[in-house]
Amino acid sequence: MTAPPWPYCRHRSNSTDAAAGCRGRRVDPYDACLEHLADSQLGSYLAQLGPGSDLDHRGTSITESLLGALLDAVRDPDTRQALVGTARFEEARFFGDADFNGVCFGNEVGFEQAVFLGTARFVGSELKGDASFERARFCGAQFRGAVFEKSAWFGEARFTDDVRFDGARFSGHVRFRHTHFGNAAFDGVQFSGSVDFQGARFVGCAWFDGARFESASRLGPLVCEEAVDLSAAIFAAPVVIEAATRRLWCIRTEWAARASLRLRYATVDLSDAVLAYPLIITIRATPFTERTGVEGPEEVLEEGPLDGGDSGVRIASLQGVDAAHLVLQDVDMTPCLLSDAVHLDQLRLEGEYLLALPPAGLRRRGLLPVRWTTRRTLAEEQHWRAAQGWNAWTAAPTGVEVVGPAGLAAAYRQLRKAFEDSKNEPDASDFYYGEMEMRRHDTKRPRAERSLLSVYWAVSGYGLRASRAFGWLLGSMAATVLVMMLWGVPKEVAPSESRGRLVGQNILMTNSTTDPVAPDGPLGRRLTSQRFEKSMRVVINSAVFRSSSQDLTTVGTYAEMLSRLVEPALLGLAALAARGRVKR
Repeated sequence: MTAPPWPYCRHRSNSTDAAAGCRGRRVDPYDACLEHLADSQLGSYLAQLGPGSDLDHRGTSITESLLGALLDAVRDPDTRQALVGTARFEEARFFGDADFNGVCFGNEVGFEQAVFLGTARFVGSELKGDASFERARFCGAQFRGAVFEKSAWFGEARFTDDVRFDGARFSGHVRFRHTHFGNAAFDGVQFSGSVDFQGARFVGCAWFDGARFESASRLGPLVCEEAVDLSAAIFAAPVVIEAATRRLWCIRTEWAARASLRLRYATVDLSDAVLAYPLIITIRATPFTERTGVEGPEEVLEEGPLDGGDSGVRIASLQGVDAAHLVLQDVDMTPCLLSDAVHLDQLRLEGEYLLALPPAGLRRRGLLPVRWTTRRTLAEEQHWRAAQGWNAWTAAPTGVEVVGPAGLAAAYRQLRKAFEDSKNEPDASDFYYGEMEMRRHDTKRPRAERSLLSVYWAVSGYGLRASRAFGWLLGSMAATVLVMMLWGVPKEVAPSESRGRLVGQNILMTNSTTDPVAPDGPLGRRLTSQRFEKSMRVVINSAVFRSSSQDLTTVGTYAEMLSRLVEPALLGLAALAARGRVKR
């Protein structure tokens, strides 16, 4: 360390190093700092102070009692409010609590590199000039209700314990660049100017509940190891928020302008948020970094507890949100609650989004084994099925209401429309499947409708499962072939006979055939290759080409009629399902 740039105290050790002694600013006209003044000198100095006096005690060690005496000397006798002109406390050390509550600082305030060994209190203080707390060290601090009328700098400051800015007002630019926080509360704070949290780090939580950002264009990149709470906050201007945090609460947050959230590690709750303009939430693919000002790689901000974990972004809830202006890109929607959201048909899901899948493999439902079809499902459907006793589905967390089939059908229907409008037919099919499933299980719907939907589900998976429809088609054709071989193809080809007679100069011809002879004998003898070939020709012609030239028995005729009705329908359902998976 070098000697300070101000005239410093002569109370020094025997060391020849000028910086080894007391660095406190001398109190004119004395040769000592405030700490080392004689009692008579201290009394004389305090006596000459009055409301609005400048205070310059840079580098000085100040106790609670000494600070109290100093502020008492500048109190207005009528209002009892301490009035300070220019305050210079750079590199000062405050022992015990530093109580600046209600103090009015009329000009510039300097606390750069100051050290507060107790709690620093600026509750209700007024700072009318620029205020600098850069590189200051706080054990604990309270700025509740403080008013900063011009710029406020807290760059590289360190708060090792909780800090409270509740209800503070920042009229000018405020900078918390590279500031280190424990838990920090900015509830109800009004930021009228620009805000700089670049490189800030919160070891605990950061609360901005009810804060108002009038013109902040950027927030971050910052790192919060626990949670960032923006509930009920208001963003009046376009803003980009960059944060690496475990949880981000945006409950009832109002976005009055376009906003973009670039996040890492975060689980986001947007319940009842108000989106007046587009809001884009996406994952930041690479770690947040800061420029160190020296050559070499940039420092990674999120090194520590967050580093190495799942850096993906999860959406926990969209309940009560008007999703018309919401864009979600590369996010995990697995835990998302969205049944109460509106305008889901206008929600945009971009990139690689994730939704919950049904249980894999064979599962039991009662006594019967069930293999669930693979599709994207909503978290609420998982909760509802678990509540119905279906195994391996995800149960609703404590306090989360289970939504019934009617509400889920509406949510699925709106999401289906959103994907269809964006020309994403293959992904829209999963939401159509979910909608039909909820309609089928909705006990408030007519029984006839539910029965029809059950048949539609069993036959072709609502026209979406080509393998199921092909399976039924092949089974139906196999059954028809078997019926034809056993009873439909006649024993032998019926002979035909043509006769003619002369009437005047005309010849009248008549053709007559005998009825096909039904096969007889043991059933096993009817299963021949010749009869199989004839049966296959009949079935293929009736199912595909809708025609048959083969004479059949009465049983075979009715079997062919049924085949012409059922098998083309199954073939059409299979083609429809295949088309749905490849349609652009």
